[in-house]
Amino acid sequence: MRTRLLVTSAVLFLAGIFNASAQDETRLGAMLAYGTEIENLGIGVNAEFPIMENLSISPGFIYYLPKDQSGIDLNWWEINGNANYYFIDNERLVFYGLGGLNYSHVQLDYDGSQFGGGSMEVSDGRFGLNLGAGANFSIGSNITPFAEIKYVIIDGGQLVIGAGVKFNL
Repeated sequence: MRTRLLVTSAVLFLAGIFNASAQDETRLGAMLAYGTEIENLGIGVNAEFPIMENLSISPGFIYYLPKDQSGIDLNWWEINGNANYYFIDNERLVFYGLGGLNYSHVQLDYDGSQFGGGSMEVSDGRFGLNLGAGANFSIGSNITPFAEIKYVIIDGGQLVIGAGVKFNL
């Protein structure tokens, strides 16, 4: 709970700083994602704050839906801080490369009392690197559909495929 409060505060603080300098191009969005390591669907939020021509900062958060495997509950979420570099920009389609930092948190809960055993909870957090690409699709409104694919370089690694919409502020 404390971590979520800190993350939310940091995102809002950054939003305030960048919103003052690039208000007309700032975007907030929502997405669905699939992680290959967890093999599950996630929901997420992200933002884009332009800092230079063709470059933006893009913080994001993905919460993967909880999973129950043989009495073990798995909870997984990740925080991302990426830089997006736009290298192809035409009227309808904008491609970008992305790179940045990732923090992934995994928690396992086991309740063995039904089998005569005890309960156990284990959690771990790791830092990794993101490398990937994405595309924004212009539909002529304040809503911008997008798609991204990234690889998280971390123990075991994870490919994350995501799609959603960004709202221009």
